Amino acid sequence: MKMNLGQNLQVFSIGSLVLLLLLGFVGITQPMEASLYEIDTAHSMILFRAKHNNVSYNYGRFNEFTGQIMLLPTAIPESTVEFEVKAASVDTGNEKRDQHLRSSDFFSAKQFPVIAFKSTKVIEKEGEEDVLEVTGDLELHGVKKSITVDVEITGRATGRDGASLIGFESIFTIKRSEFGMTYGMEGISDDIRLIVSIEAKHE
Repeated sequence: MKMNLGQNLQVFSIGSLVLLLLLGFVGITQPMEASLYEIDTAHSMILFRAKHNNVSYNYGRFNEFTGQIMLLPTAIPESTVEFEVKAASVDTGNEKRDQHLRSSDFFSAKQFPVIAFKSTKVIEKEGEEDVLEVTGDLELHGVKKSITVDVEITGRATGRDGASLIGFESIFTIKRSEFGMTYGMEGISDDIRLIVSIEAKHE
């Protein structure tokens, strides 16, 4: 059976329309790609602050930690955050104090070697650009508690090697007594401020 030029064009147009609709459907139903960012520990820091004798603030840090962030920019609630910190890596610049902090009076680092955080919910904070509200389980000193913190996205860039970089910072306070760390409450504050500054890399 022969078709004239008009019929051929009509068939082509209908076929093209069907193809476009199918492609559009695939595009809509295909899962959105997530970016896995590994924490660059050389350019990240986890600090803490406690008040001593209700007079001065003393600061410390953890030198060993790992973590990753699964970021879905078009579907933030599907994003996840995970951290693991080695309790024995606590460093306040004073070895005698650090040994005490590793002991059963504080972190009990031998019994509970890992401080961990795993998110359970991530949302964009209403009315604040580049601020996420992250809820998750913090496990410290053998106690697991749900906490919610604000996390600021501090920047995005491309590294020298072409990798995607992203920065985060969160400043929040926990009560150490809620995690079973009640030694020396008369001289060391219950409120402990944490400052988490992260640079993460996506290959």
